[in-house]
Amino acid sequence: MAIISSIILFFDQFTKYLVEKQIRLYDVITVIPGFFNLTHVRNKGAAFSLFSNASDSFRSVFFLTVTIIAVIVIAMMIRKTHDGTLIVAFSFIMGGALGNAVDRVRYGEVVDFIQWYYKSYYWPSFNIADSAITVAVVLLAFDMLFKKPEKTAKTSNHDFQR
Repeated sequence: MAIISSIILFFDQFTKYLVEKQIRLYDVITVIPGFFNLTHVRNKGAAFSLFSNASDSFRSVFFLTVTIIAVIVIAMMIRKTHDGTLIVAFSFIMGGALGNAVDRVRYGEVVDFIQWYYKSYYWPSFNIADSAITVAVVLLAFDMLFKKPEKTAKTSNHDFQR
């Protein structure tokens, strides 16, 4: 768990460092015309700029509190499971949450730089931390939807036959 979260945190912070050093704020570098850019933007809010208009003090307290609670809850969930998929997913969420929390402590906002678009339709810019959280949510969804339930000692085939 700690290794995976640390790797996510490292790559998130390293890529943000590169963006800050190589791309001026609001500049755009076209990577794949009509599809993918690298840009340097800042997001004061959460996903899709949620709470971006709230006061700086509210955002700081709110986001750091939510992150601390999330990290504690995720750590407890990881301790309770032996399922590799869940451990990886929770570790990705933790690494992503910590990556964005570091930005919030340092800048009061999050550095975003990945920009997907098609013609005039743009997806909101995001970063490695956001990507890790998204991958984790997909893993959790697949786990919930497609994993066969395990039989417990109390459950037998007889319980389902009538």
